[in-house]
Amino acid sequence: MGRGSNLERVGGFNQAVVLDAIRRAPHGISRVELVQATGLSTQTVSNIVRKQLDLGLLNEGHKTVTGPGKPRTPLTIEPRSRFAVGVHLDPSVMTFVVLDLAGDVVARCRHEMPAVADPDTTVARMAAAIDGLVRTAKVPRDRVLGVGIASPGPINEDRGIVVDAPLLIGWQAVRLRESLRGATGLPVLLDKDVMAAAHAELWSSSRGENENFAFIYLGTGIGAGLVINGQVMRGASNNVGEIGHFSTGEDGPLCACGRSSCIGVAAMPAHLVETAVAAGVLEGPASGADPELISAAWVKLGALALQGDAGALGIVDASARRLARVVEDIANLMDVERVIFGGPMWAPVSERYLAVLQPTLSQRSAVSAIHDLEVIGSALGEDIAAVGAGCAILDHILAPKQMGLLLQD
Repeated sequence: MGRGSNLERVGGFNQAVVLDAIRRAPHGISRVELVQATGLSTQTVSNIVRKQLDLGLLNEGHKTVTGPGKPRTPLTIEPRSRFAVGVHLDPSVMTFVVLDLAGDVVARCRHEMPAVADPDTTVARMAAAIDGLVRTAKVPRDRVLGVGIASPGPINEDRGIVVDAPLLIGWQAVRLRESLRGATGLPVLLDKDVMAAAHAELWSSSRGENENFAFIYLGTGIGAGLVINGQVMRGASNNVGEIGHFSTGEDGPLCACGRSSCIGVAAMPAHLVETAVAAGVLEGPASGADPELISAAWVKLGALALQGDAGALGIVDASARRLARVVEDIANLMDVERVIFGGPMWAPVSERYLAVLQPTLSQRSAVSAIHDLEVIGSALGEDIAAVGAGCAILDHILAPKQMGLLLQD
């Protein structure tokens, strides 16, 4: 059954529509152009712009004459009026970024994760890193809107809990949002890493409102973020994207679920490094090595594949073919126009993976007669999940969402 909305929520939605239109105009946009772009009345646009100018969120440029009629006065976002912090919690590394209101990174840092990361100690390290980065960036504390955390799933987003991240030892039912809010004194939002990465891609896109893409996230594990009609898909419990048990359609390493064709194991860097060690392609590390050593070995495996080493090529290309089977199913099920690959473990194998994935997926698209399927690597780098977590904070001000019009209990 449909539900109504109230004037306060409609007003907030309209403000977000205007701010989003201004943010997406690289050279600024005038009030008249805003009326045309948003469909709002001249008076509504004028009132919203006046309010946001008073709050310091906008800049008003000099009047310019571009033709008949009134001079054009461009409006742009004031980037340093507000900031957001993004944190990516990965089993191998913690990444921190500070974003300005335009979504640009103004400061970043990384901290290696220990093999066994105690939640309380980790939260204390997070809080210290955030404080240090905000000071380094010379950002006034009262202009920080909040902290977004991108965490491995599954998560309980409503309660801010990391439920049971399989590769974070000892992280069962961790109240991460509440703990970090207490440690920093800032509002905190918890999101899944794959959804945060999809957020980042959506924010950086200049393709318009009706984006349809799948983001395939390669980190210590694997996941998928989905954007349909410009909205990040979340599902009943905000845990869309758990693709680790999707079948590759062939035999592979044994998964904890009892099957031997799960992509979560077949594409896991730790498993592929272990395979390379067993084949004599790499000298180490052995099974059970810490995440930092796995990451270093993964980089070396990717470099050997690029150099044409037959053993490395065989391992990397076979993994890419298995991944292609899974991504084919996702792309056909969701009818997306693009598949974007990224994450902290993407760069070392990106060239070889794309050499396999691009021709394979373009041939297997069920709707190739209607539209192409673009297969690309992300341009946002290994910090993408942290950037996306910060963008989720900025979303509360700058991104209009139809869900924002629904009355909530």
